[in-house]
Amino acid sequence: MKRALSILAMLAIMFGSTNLMAQEDAAADGAATEEVASNDSTMEAGNDTTEAAGDSTAVAEEAAEEEAPAEEAAAEEVVEDQTFHQILKEKFIEGGAGFMGIVLIALILGLAICIERIIYLNMATPNAKRLLAEIENALQSGGVEAAKEVCRNTRGPVASIFYQGLERHSEGIEMVEKSIVSYGSVQMGLLERNVSWISLFIALAPMLGFMGTVIGMIDAFDAIEAAGDISPSLVAGGIKVALLTTVFGLIVAIILQIFYNYIIAKVDSIVNSMEDASISLVDMLVRYENK
Repeated sequence: MKRALSILAMLAIMFGSTNLMAQEDAAADGAATEEVASNDSTMEAGNDTTEAAGDSTAVAEEAAEEEAPAEEAAAEEVVEDQTFHQILKEKFIEGGAGFMGIVLIALILGLAICIERIIYLNMATPNAKRLLAEIENALQSGGVEAAKEVCRNTRGPVASIFYQGLERHSEGIEMVEKSIVSYGSVQMGLLERNVSWISLFIALAPMLGFMGTVIGMIDAFDAIEAAGDISPSLVAGGIKVALLTTVFGLIVAIILQIFYNYIIAKVDSIVNSMEDASISLVDMLVRYENK
């Protein structure tokens, strides 16, 4: 009996230890499973973070790619926003104040004379047909004195020439013609007054530019000699400054040449009108005398 009880007690102890070991194994398996799950969740979180970081990086790259053309466009706009006046001012300063200032003075003086001549010539442009019609009506109604009064009240070189011719009417037609020719030369001189100064500035501006170029080249070679080495930047900078004076001199000459040609054409037009009107006046006086 005691032996049977002892066997039962041993079986109970063995069964209990077996259950305990099974519970411990189950707990260990559960802990391992939880650890694996936590590792998986951590890896998934890391992957999500990596993906999120990758997405944010991609978005940042796209934004940078979009901003790069915008910055380039802004830079281009800044370059384009520079007006011609600003660029011209920068180049003028780079060319040096010496000869560039002299070329600028030549431009200012030349333009001043051109503007004065253009205003004078536009005011002197005659309406010869209208004046001849008024003089003819005055001759028919009041004679030579009425025609002279019309010339006195009319502005322009043609009216002045007509007045001088009518003043010599009593001395004969030949004296009228001589008076018209002589006073016509005087009026032509008044029309061409100061035009020679414009041609002077046209010739002077490029010569000053070339002189500035030569002096700039000499300064560049002096810098090379002082440095003891031919530096591309040194040579390029000196030549650039030297050539800017030539460019500005040529620009001034071109501008003044355009105005000069316009003025000469205007003077020729007025002179032709004066000659035609003078011939018509002589014919009119001949008809008046033959009445």
